[in-house]
Amino acid sequence: MNTYKLLTPGPLTTTDTVKREMLVDRCTWDDDYKAITQEIRCRLLELAGVSDKEYTSVLMQGSGTFGVESVFSSIIGGQDKVLICSNGAYGERMTQICGRCRIPYIHYQQVYDKTPDASEVARILAEDPGITHVAMVHSETTSGILNDIQAVGKAVKAAGRTFIVDAMSSFGGMEIPVAEWGIDFLVSSANKCIQGVPGFSFIICRRDKLLASEGNARSLSLDLLDQWKCMEKDGKWRFTSPTHVVLAFAQALKELAAEGGIPARRRRYEENNCLLIREMEKMGFTAYIDSAHQGHIITTFFYPSETSFCFEDFYRYIKERGYAIYPGKLTDMDTFRIGNIGEIYPEDIQKLIHIISEFLVERKGEGK
Repeated sequence: MNTYKLLTPGPLTTTDTVKREMLVDRCTWDDDYKAITQEIRCRLLELAGVSDKEYTSVLMQGSGTFGVESVFSSIIGGQDKVLICSNGAYGERMTQICGRCRIPYIHYQQVYDKTPDASEVARILAEDPGITHVAMVHSETTSGILNDIQAVGKAVKAAGRTFIVDAMSSFGGMEIPVAEWGIDFLVSSANKCIQGVPGFSFIICRRDKLLASEGNARSLSLDLLDQWKCMEKDGKWRFTSPTHVVLAFAQALKELAAEGGIPARRRRYEENNCLLIREMEKMGFTAYIDSAHQGHIITTFFYPSETSFCFEDFYRYIKERGYAIYPGKLTDMDTFRIGNIGEIYPEDIQKLIHIISEFLVERKGEGK
């Protein structure tokens, strides 16, 4: 199989040293392995800028969506109701979770290139005292837009509600002062900006809110409180854990620290993103999200104006030369997406730009 780098929002390109950790087999009951789990949990709290007296962390088997569903199905009680603020497919997925789990919800749906407005959230909360929780996505990878969770969090806290944030593709790639922004539950995944591999999600939880959820869980395997109770004792996962993925993640955390922590990683990602957008615009590609709301994780671009553009040909051409990009996720517009997180550097973006430039020249010469 040919190898190539991933210009995607996760899974993403990892270092050889992270991959190498998965060559070791571990037993889930082993004390050394359980100690690694505990070390990871502590390190995640440090990255979130919170204390272990007020917050705790829980690792949950499965992808990021498993983590989000774990929070929804475990924390929101039978008499509760959640306000879901969405402007993309991953916010909308929260409504699907509510439907399956029979959780009452209100859906504040914004168009994909606009961010949910904190004043509108405040208005909805004021008019409906039955709403107990508010949930939204931070970096919506449907488009690449970055939502203002700080402003919305302030409105949620002022109204005395619980705030749930899907920070899947942003945590580790930018500073998120969890307590300061009023976040009660933050969900992310091993295979995003911390640059591990797929296999588990993790949740940063306010301790009192987690403990208050006793008896709410609608699922056995996704029971967040039970998972925490077991893990809190000595680092043991309730059910079989993804041991190789955990070892890789522990190494990825060390490499994040060696790079200079979240600030240094954010700067690298931002440099990648600024270079990408600037050079793509020179070739006639327009970004879908305006600069005020464009995040530095992934960028959505419109197809070029010529009607003969074929994304499949474009994708294949780029992949054959060492990089994989993403198709668009917008249903009403022709777009594609390019991510710049993971073990990706400005020289990779420059190589990609050269490849795309060659593609355009060749297609023009062929009259396509």
